[in-house]
Amino acid sequence: MLLTDDQKMLQETAASFLAEEGGPAKQLRHWRDTGCKDGFGHALWRRFGELGLTGICIPEADGGLGLGATEAALVLEEIGRNLTPSPFLMTAVAAARTIEDTAHGKRWYPKILSGEAVLALAIDEGRRHAPEATVMAAKRQGNGFVLSGAKQFVVQGASADMLLVAARTAGSPGEKDGITLFAVERESKGLDVDNVMLADSSRAARLTFDNVALDADCVVGEVDGGWQPLSRALGAGRAGAAAELVGVAAGASNLSLDYLRQRKQFGKLIGEFQALQHRAAHLYGEIEIARAAAFKAAQLLDGGDQQAELIVSVAKAKAGAAANLAVKEGVQMHGGIGMTDEHDIGLYMKREAVLSELFGDIYYHRNRVAELSGY
Repeated sequence: MLLTDDQKMLQETAASFLAEEGGPAKQLRHWRDTGCKDGFGHALWRRFGELGLTGICIPEADGGLGLGATEAALVLEEIGRNLTPSPFLMTAVAAARTIEDTAHGKRWYPKILSGEAVLALAIDEGRRHAPEATVMAAKRQGNGFVLSGAKQFVVQGASADMLLVAARTAGSPGEKDGITLFAVERESKGLDVDNVMLADSSRAARLTFDNVALDADCVVGEVDGGWQPLSRALGAGRAGAAAELVGVAAGASNLSLDYLRQRKQFGKLIGEFQALQHRAAHLYGEIEIARAAAFKAAQLLDGGDQQAELIVSVAKAKAGAAANLAVKEGVQMHGGIGMTDEHDIGLYMKREAVLSELFGDIYYHRNRVAELSGY
């Protein structure tokens, strides 16, 4: 992939900023060990805003940079490489695309741009990612709706100022038609939030909606037509998660290569052993293929290409597989110290496990590639 001069500058800015301010010791370990309910630092999130990173996916007319998925991928790869806990993927990418060209965008974009607001997507209800299987009901009441049901795996749901909730106003589970998106304030009456720490120390919420009353202005897009803005969110989120997984894979690989260059066994650096060289070379190839797929998916999304949906799933599946290989090889190559909390390689393994599940795991997207290819 050939980057423009502006994209190279953005990549260098993100790499420098996150290496200095967003590394595992300074951010992830700190917020984990202090028991932070958010799992990330709001001061760092405001720094994202000061650098203009929060406005990458926000149109210029609304004060953003008016860029796209490709530029977001450059930032997300660095976030993954440094294991930086932040709301960037969910708020500045997926949610920002969801509320594009709506009144909700006009309201929330300024707060996203400044790094003051956090938004979350409440989509899944079962153990697996299945947005079409939405069951949660939104029944008409007066001039608005009443929401009843539950959502799972709502990343940063307890920290969010606003939740974008998929509910069914018509049709049956499994159908795309009849889904409506709602903008729900986290403090809404009847909404119960159970904040849970995930394996990688990030936070996600289980939400229970007990007759949560909303007015008609809370609808995002059209009633029964929520699949259109939701598909924008899913495309941006999946492509972004693929790019972040590439960063996780690259970060884990870099740690492993450094260790191979330093650790000695039988009087020799272990990086001189041919078997480990072969494994490192294989891993490098897999990461480069995953990176190419992730950025191709982002480019197709930006261009509105008809194949974007297919390649996004290719990228999410490939990046998940490459990251899984990278963290497993990393722990293996580090030996005993790789099993301890004092070494960062285990943190990469935990992040890969959570991020691979977000917006659909490897098997979900492999199946989706088959279906979109006519099988």
